[in-house]
Parts: sequence; C-alpha cells; structure tokens
Amino acid sequence: MHLFLALTSAMVLGSADFVGGLATKRARAFVVVCWSNTAGLVTALAFAGFLSRGGTGWWEVAWGGLAGLCGSLGAVLLYHALANGVMSLVAPTTAAAAAALPVIAGVLLGDRLTALAVVGALCALGSVLLVSLNGDGGDGTGVSADRRKALRSLGMALTAGAGFGLFFVFLARTPSHTSLWPLVWARCASLTLLLGLNLVRRTPLRMSGQPRRLALLSGVLDMGSSILYLVAVRDGTLAIVGLLASLYPISTVLLARFVLKERIRGIQQVGVVLAVGSVLLLAWG
Repeated sequence: MHLFLALTSAMVLGSADFVGGLATKRARAFVVVCWSNTAGLVTALAFAGFLSRGGTGWWEVAWGGLAGLCGSLGAVLLYHALANGVMSLVAPTTAAAAAALPVIAGVLLGDRLTALAVVGALCALGSVLLVSLNGDGGDGTGVSADRRKALRSLGMALTAGAGFGLFFVFLARTPSHTSLWPLVWARCASLTLLLGLNLVRRTPLRMSGQPRRLALLSGVLDMGSSILYLVAVRDGTLAIVGLLASLYPISTVLLARFVLKERIRGIQQVGVVLAVGSVLLLAWG
C-alpha cells in the first residue's frame, strides 16, 4: 500500500508543479510560490484538524519546520537557477539530487534493500535524470559555453535538489504515526521564510484572475502530495518511499504532452519506461 501512496504522491506533486508552471507564465515565480504556500497551509490546517488524533509536540514542530525551510530554500534556489543558469543542466541535476538523498539517508538510518530493490532504485534515479532532460542547453550539449556559469548553475541545482530531498527526509523523522501537524509547521516555516525574503525583495504579492486560481490549486495539490507521502513513509522505508515520491517529473512531462501538446523527446520516453521498470523491481524487491 505504501508503494501505491508514494507513487500517487509523486503524480500529484508533478501535477502541482505543472499547474504552478502555468501560473508562472502569467505572474512572477516568487509571488506564485507565496500564494501556493498559503493555500497549502490552509489545506494542511483543514486536514490536520479533521484527521489528526490528539495534539502536537515540539518534535513535530522541529522536524516539520526544518522540512518546510529546506523545501522553500530548494524552491527559491531552483527558480533562481532556472532564471540565471542553464535549464538543461539545472532541471536533471536538481531532480537527481532530490531523488538520491532520501535513498542515502534511508540506508544510513538503517533501511535494508534487497539486490532487486537496489537495481530498482538505480533505475528510478536514472529515470528521473532522463525525464528531466529538456534539451534547452546553451550549446546543444547541456553545458553552457561559459564554464563559470555552468558550474554556478550546477552548484545551485545540487543545493536546490538537496533542499527538496531533505524535505522528504525530515518529514520522515516526525515521531507521530497519526498526526498531520508536521505539515502545518512545515508550511508555517516556509511562509515565514518567504515573507522574510520579501522584506528584502519588496515584491508586490498581489495577484488576481487565472494566475491566482492556478497558484492556489498548485498549493492544494502540493499539500495533497505531502499528506500522501507522510502516510506512505510511516508504513514503509524512507529509501524506497522517498525515492518513489521523487518521480514527480514524470507526471509533469506527461501533462505537458497531453495538455499543452508538447513533444516528449526520445530520451524522456526512455526515462518513463525506466521508471515503470523501477517500480516493478521495487515492488518485487
């Protein structure tokens, strides 16, 4: 059951990224993230209030808050890297780092993987990397002609991916098996960081019409994904659940294909097939 929930979490998260991406075509990315996080907080409060048993504790505040801060830093760095770097380098590097970190952390924390699961994990990591390739390189090779710019993009992409990966890791460390309050604290920390950054940026946060609706929908979907992940990781292992939840670029690419009629490159199709194979291997392992 936890494998299904983790996969569903990935598909919902990819949908959230797709909807959020549509919003950023009509509004500033930072503003979209702020509205999305606000919707996520309201959603988390609603679900925590109805579904959580009992109150919350300091460990949930701590781990949830750390998860929220890491996720927000990852988002800020990712948008900055995409805006100022080489997209074909940034996207796959971020996705691969986000997928690899829960596996590494899970193994270090005691998760045991069978040989079949190890092969599945490697296939999943490869699939994330391939699906995230979009071919928008500065010179057609995925590497900018400016070496310094490429290295700077690589550093920001790795750090952004680490932020997303740590979000999964820290949520998995929350002690309760019945509470959704860590997600509330994660969004509180995330919004606090974003609003603090805006004191320096002084970006107008007003947004209306379709961009606002898309941003709010993205936030609800994102929180739905986090709820599914938190339930899944409490029944499964961090290494496997965190990895499967990191397959979100697949649904983003598929939605772009079927909704926006974007072309899926051959290498991305290989990544999708590899992802399906990895899920089967992880299920059997």
